[in-house]
Amino acid sequence: MNKTDRMLAIVLELQRKGTLRAEDLAAVFETSLRTIYRDMQALSEAGVPVIGAPGTGYSLMEGYFLPPVRFTADEAVAMLIGMDFIEQQFDDVYGAHAKACGRKIEAVLPEEVRKEAGRVRTTIKLLATREDIETQRQEGGAFASLRSAILEQRKVHFHYSKGPNASAAEEQRETTRVAAPYGLVLVRGAWMLIAYCELRMELRHFRVSRISGLSVLEERFQLPEHFNLDNYKPVDDRRLIVKVQLDASVAEQVKHAGSFYMETIEPAAKGPLVTFRVRQPEDVLHWIMGWGAKAVVLEPESLRQKVREEAENMIQRY
Repeated sequence: MNKTDRMLAIVLELQRKGTLRAEDLAAVFETSLRTIYRDMQALSEAGVPVIGAPGTGYSLMEGYFLPPVRFTADEAVAMLIGMDFIEQQFDDVYGAHAKACGRKIEAVLPEEVRKEAGRVRTTIKLLATREDIETQRQEGGAFASLRSAILEQRKVHFHYSKGPNASAAEEQRETTRVAAPYGLVLVRGAWMLIAYCELRMELRHFRVSRISGLSVLEERFQLPEHFNLDNYKPVDDRRLIVKVQLDASVAEQVKHAGSFYMETIEPAAKGPLVTFRVRQPEDVLHWIMGWGAKAVVLEPESLRQKVREEAENMIQRY
């Protein structure tokens, strides 16, 4: 980044953050403190009202606002694709806002940039399958209500259905929950609700597509001071190791298909050895059955038994 671009970026960063120390700016722009000091001096000499307070940092004089900057074609494409993503993956309200935002961005672009952005954009497409669209439609209503509850810090009441891999030994598949919603996270194309569940008395993850009968309660909650969604990392409770021997003929297909629980694929004399880390054997039962005789469970024995039982049930149906 050259000096002119960096100085403009510094002004935008101060306009966005308010007050920043020279150390913070040096870290953001990956340069030295001496360079930041020189840049701030140059900005002041250029008429930008920069205020420097010892021990506090730099800020812009109240009321100063940098006029809209000129976007390059690539920057415009990045924003417009972002609007397409929001329209496709969020609820109808945000979808409408994203569409309106996209129109405004296109309207203020210079003609040559708008044409170039349009040309580049025709080479990139966010493709949604029918399943994606149906899932988004099902999640849309719950997503909007959950988003509102999170912002207003109101508890929610809902029915939650367990996934297809839930074991028969578990309690009933559908349970009623009251929870304090902390945030929404998009994981592998599926929205997950991070919430404190009063039934389990701990922070839990709920797949939004499995939530039904959602209602926002009048009762409010206080977000814990220590909780920050950006820094939040769930506790990894996948402690069970599963090893599966593959037929070499499906090795490449398995690599491309992947699995959330897959840890490694290692070459072995009888065919690639796949290691999974799961919470319970049922987490990968359907995945293994999908490869038929091309996948053989080596351990644990409990999963080998479940595969046998599933195979016997299939034989009885035929």
